Amino acid sequence: MASHAYKGTLLNNEPLAKYTSWRVGGPAQRMYIPENKADLIDFVAGLPNGEPVYWIGLGSNLLVRDGGIRGTVINTRNRLKEMRLIDTDRVYVEVGVPCAHVARFCSDLGLTGAEFLAGIPGTMGGALKMNAGAFGGETWQIVDQLEMLNQQGQVLNRNKHEFEVAYRSVKGIDDEWFLAAQLKLAKGDSQVSQLQIKALLEKRNTSQPTNKPTCGSVFKNPAGDHAARLIEACGLKGYRIGGAVVSEKHANFIENQGNATAVDIETLIQHIQTQVQQQFGISLQTEVCRIGDEA
Repeated sequence: MASHAYKGTLLNNEPLAKYTSWRVGGPAQRMYIPENKADLIDFVAGLPNGEPVYWIGLGSNLLVRDGGIRGTVINTRNRLKEMRLIDTDRVYVEVGVPCAHVARFCSDLGLTGAEFLAGIPGTMGGALKMNAGAFGGETWQIVDQLEMLNQQGQVLNRNKHEFEVAYRSVKGIDDEWFLAAQLKLAKGDSQVSQLQIKALLEKRNTSQPTNKPTCGSVFKNPAGDHAARLIEACGLKGYRIGGAVVSEKHANFIENQGNATAVDIETLIQHIQTQVQQQFGISLQTEVCRIGDEA
């Protein structure tokens, strides 16, 4: 693929550890950093048929294995970040916008319902892909319309009802990716909304290891319970494999203590699952997305 036809940056064998919040991961065969949405559309249209395509925003909720990724990784960090009011209660958000920015933007406009996004350490693209949630709110509760991109470089508008949405799970049409969303919100009091965001952030900082390299929550909460409670009840807080350790602050977080590999983290994930299964008969499912090849 010739890079001169595009305005963005094409990198070969680019180490992904510096792009993930866990600070682990092997190289991407190719990484493309688009100039803007139009450039991204041109680039995707020019990809070979069947080329594996992966997307990365802030790199949270992502475990890239040590062997890296064969195919193309599209990096939207500091890209695709247009956000604007469409009408009185609708906001257009491109996938590169950090969730925390969406929360504040809506709050400033006196629109309520997006406050929980302040507690999600990723971009809108990742939140759409997994129906990310925090503090009782979920992304797809406020989604109305979607702007999608397919592998041929065509932009399609879809209604939220064309997707199968569940807890931390979204199924759409294969080989279509999120470009932007229209959020439908309620009118409210900007000051009340901002106080709510402040309270959520204080709660997050108190209860989560926000200053450590983590991916956010590792496991989905089982019905009627909390993954963190189960992990803690197994006595696993502080349990370590290599450079990966179960956070002392919140048991559903795994911290990279500086020298962890993806194998350390994945082995620790499996150990936690085994212990919880043995002690409680509950099969913990991962929330984190695992991609790439083993070394």
